[in-house]
Amino acid sequence: MKTTLLNIPTTYRQLIFITCVIASVLFLNPPVALLLGLVIALVTGHPFIQINKKATTLLLQVSVVCLGFTMNFEEALKAGKEGFFFTVGTIGITLLAGYFIGKYLKIDKNTSTLISNGTAICGGSAIAAISPIIKANDEQISVSLGTIFILNSIALFIFPTLGHLLNLTDQQFGTWCAIAIHDTSSVVGASKQYSEKALQIATTIKLERALWIIPLSLITAYFQKSTGKIKIPYFIFYFIIAILIATYLPTYLPFLKTEIEHNNLFQWAAMFGKKGLVVTLFLIGSGLSFKTIQVVGWRPILQGVILWILIGATSLAVIKGVL
Repeated sequence: MKTTLLNIPTTYRQLIFITCVIASVLFLNPPVALLLGLVIALVTGHPFIQINKKATTLLLQVSVVCLGFTMNFEEALKAGKEGFFFTVGTIGITLLAGYFIGKYLKIDKNTSTLISNGTAICGGSAIAAISPIIKANDEQISVSLGTIFILNSIALFIFPTLGHLLNLTDQQFGTWCAIAIHDTSSVVGASKQYSEKALQIATTIKLERALWIIPLSLITAYFQKSTGKIKIPYFIFYFIIAILIATYLPTYLPFLKTEIEHNNLFQWAAMFGKKGLVVTLFLIGSGLSFKTIQVVGWRPILQGVILWILIGATSLAVIKGVL
C-alpha cells in the first residue's frame, strides 16, 4: 500500500477521489476545483496517477471542442485576425527573452528552451511537442512542466481579480488571458470566471496561438537537425469544425433548426465542455506531488516568473493602449 499523509487504504482513497470528481462536476468552479485537486494530491495522494496524464489531456481536448458549439465562426475569425500580429510579436519576444534569461541564470539549454516555448505558446502542449525534437530527458521535461504548472495555478486565481481591478473589458481580458497565461486549461478557466464573451475570445486566440507549435517545431527540428516526431494538436481542427457546425448547420439545413433549438443540443455540448474543464483542472491539481515541487528548483522558476511578468506586462500595456 502506498504511504500517504493519511495512510488510509487505497480503496478509501479511490472513493474519496471519485467523490471529489462528482463534487467538481456538480458544485465547483475552476479555481476551487484546482485547489481541491491540490489538497487531494498533498493529503491522500492520487489513487489513479498512472492514467492521470492521459485522462487530463483527453478531457481537456474534448471539453475545448464542446465549447466550440456555442461560438460563431465569423466572430471567431475576427478575434483570430485581430490577435494574429499580437500573437506573432509576443511569441517572438518571449522566445528571445527566454534564451538570454536562461543563459544569464545558467539553466541548461534544453530546460530553458522548454520553459520558453511553454510560456510563448501553450504550456504543457508546447513542451510535449518540442521535447522529443531537442531530445530532452525526463528530468528536464519534469522541471519545465513543473514550472509551467505552478505558474498556471497562480494565474487561475489572480488573473480574474486583476482584470476587475484594471477594469478590463471582456475583449481586453479575453485577449490578455490568451497571451499571458500558458496552458489552455488555465486560459479557459480564468476567462470563464470573467464572462462568456471573454471565454469565447480567450479560447479562440489561445487555440490560434497553439497552432504555432507546428512551425516552431519544424524550425527547431531544422536547426537541431532532429528527426524526432512532431506532435500536431489535431484537436484544434475539431474545435474549428464544431464552430462551423454551430454557425452554419441550422442555416443550410433549416429542417434541423427547430430540432436543434428545441433540444438545445449545442447548449448541452457547451455545458459538458464547461463541466469537463472543471474536472480537468481538478485532475491537474491532483497530479501534483512534493517531488515535482522539489525537482523544479529556483532557477527555472525564476526564469518562468521573469518571462511571465514580461509577457503579461507587455501584452497588458498594448491592450490598454499604453504601448
